[in-house]
Amino acid sequence: PWWRAGILLAFLVGLAGSSSVRGEPGGAPRVVTLELFEAIQPVTAQYVKQALQQADRANCALVILSLDTPGGLVLSTQEIVKAITGSKVPVVVFVSGSHAASAGFFITLAADVAVVGPGTRLGPAHRMGIFQAGEQRGEAAVLMQKAENDLAAWIRTLAQNRGRNVSLAEEAVRSSRAFTEQEALAGGLIDYILPSQSAILQQLDGKTIRRFTGEKVRLGLAAARVEPIRMSARDRFLSWIADPEYVLFLLILGVLGLYAEFTHPGLIFPGVLGALCLLCFAAAVQILPINYVGLLLVLLGVALFILELKVVSHGILTVGGIAALMLGALMLFRREEAQGLEVPLWSAAGLALSAALLMAFLTHRIIWAHRQQVTTGLEGLVGSLGEAMSDLNPTGRVFVHGESWSATSSSPVARGKQVKVTRVQGMMLEVEELSTPAEPLSRRMA
Repeated sequence: PWWRAGILLAFLVGLAGSSSVRGEPGGAPRVVTLELFEAIQPVTAQYVKQALQQADRANCALVILSLDTPGGLVLSTQEIVKAITGSKVPVVVFVSGSHAASAGFFITLAADVAVVGPGTRLGPAHRMGIFQAGEQRGEAAVLMQKAENDLAAWIRTLAQNRGRNVSLAEEAVRSSRAFTEQEALAGGLIDYILPSQSAILQQLDGKTIRRFTGEKVRLGLAAARVEPIRMSARDRFLSWIADPEYVLFLLILGVLGLYAEFTHPGLIFPGVLGALCLLCFAAAVQILPINYVGLLLVLLGVALFILELKVVSHGILTVGGIAALMLGALMLFRREEAQGLEVPLWSAAGLALSAALLMAFLTHRIIWAHRQQVTTGLEGLVGSLGEAMSDLNPTGRVFVHGESWSATSSSPVARGKQVKVTRVQGMMLEVEELSTPAEPLSRRMA
């Protein structure tokens, strides 16, 4: 009868509306894992987005994103957060490294399930500049305040939609507050503290979670097949050269390599290495937001180090090179577009001091070489010992360096006497007789 069909249809609709089950009915559910252990930038954002799309096409039950990051670009962070909140597959963010700061804080709070490992920390997420917003004046302070308000509003809406602690999340942005794993759990910023991915699967099996859209999904993870999705070799290389510390080294090595090739043509290797480094630097510039004032300061520092080898400045150029290189390294990236994406102070200082030590060594070798007696060419004959092949009164022939030379002497020198070259004029040697006989020439030659 029609009323039985109506009851059955209503029952099925009610069952479907209560909650959906994510996984493969009648088969082992699939879980994919991602690893993001670096700064957040366009390459890593593309990796996460493609992996989530691949997981959806494979009808996976869950995605586990293992995270350990100091921060990254705001635009790339927005792309990852948008991909997570819009993903059809539930996403677990697992802070499995040491911390998730700045961009990592936003990504963690955007997850369907936020998990941190023991001994890890979460935050802070404050936008940093060369000076804090309160220390700036005028238009710069207004811009920094606008950026801070924008991030605070963003973190509030993420926390509200995920049911997390809104006030603590905002404190991480406005007050640069960081949390231990226990503080984050007690404060309602995360869902679990678990040591491993297998522990996550055991904990979530059979649990019902609320998605960003409000939909409820029950996870069936028994005997799940775990499959990693790794970054491609191309993307891994691009991600490597986009590391702020490596970008600085690529620039300096590139400039020095080309300088060595131009000043010593034919070496080939420095020129090839320098060209490759500069091309990699150019590729990194397309990924990272470069501050061109910082870039010019780095180039100025390298130029001052090179000039130190050409100009006697008593170390002034080296000191200027150290200062320019350090300031340029610290200003190399536009921090208004990035959080935690910068060259560490210790790295900039180490690079500058290493360059200074290298310049000191090269300068010492140049000065040492200038003080050495010339040993090649005609000038290298001065001070050499020889033997008179004929009487010198005042001219005659002498045997020096295995060759017979025309020579002149201000005082008579008998044949067979040992002589010393005092001056070279064209192809004529000026010699003088040794007052103290030296070892016989024939024995020295033997």
